[in-house]
Amino acid sequence: MDLTADRPRLLPTLDPSWTTPLGDQRIFNLSGRTGLVTQIYLVRHGEPDYTPVDSRGWPGMAADTAPLSPAGAKQAEAVADLLSGIGATYLVSSPFTRALQSAAIIGHRLALGVRVDYDLRDWLPDSTGSWRGTADVRAARAEFDEYGGEWPEGVARPWEPRSRVRERARAALARHTASTDGPVLVITHALVIEALTGVPSTPHGTHEYYRYDPADDA
Repeated sequence: MDLTADRPRLLPTLDPSWTTPLGDQRIFNLSGRTGLVTQIYLVRHGEPDYTPVDSRGWPGMAADTAPLSPAGAKQAEAVADLLSGIGATYLVSSPFTRALQSAAIIGHRLALGVRVDYDLRDWLPDSTGSWRGTADVRAARAEFDEYGGEWPEGVARPWEPRSRVRERARAALARHTASTDGPVLVITHALVIEALTGVPSTPHGTHEYYRYDPADDA
């Protein structure tokens, strides 16, 4: 379930001597891969519409069946158009509906097939799957933030720690970068993007640039 608000995000340029207009990212060459380093564009899905879930009173992980809102579908179209010039060769998505629908829109516009990896799923606020709605997710996220995203020493909590999110997400990237030179589009969720990049609250339908180097896992 998504809890963040939108903010603007600009596409990094492909010239190796330039930085983005924000000055905070750099592309190092024109190909998808430098040695074993692969260019990854981490795209947050479009805005979801939880009305079909909430109106039925469905709890917990049923929220992950929610489709995009009309605005969310337009956000997916817009980010596809924004990323159309990067020469992406591969697209992989979280299995959750809001991400899959975004990936279908993006893949259609960019003529890319959609692969799915379960390890790109959203953060789990409660391992029992028993939360009832947004209030429970917010409470879990508040405790997550209070502890800096990691369980207190010697104490297991119901929510998924950030380190585990990062570990599974990088495992997914390892599987999918092994068969392409990239660049790779990854359609996923805000906390997955945060766990990989350190950038919090990526808005719906925007992206963060990430250089995946398998040596970082050695």
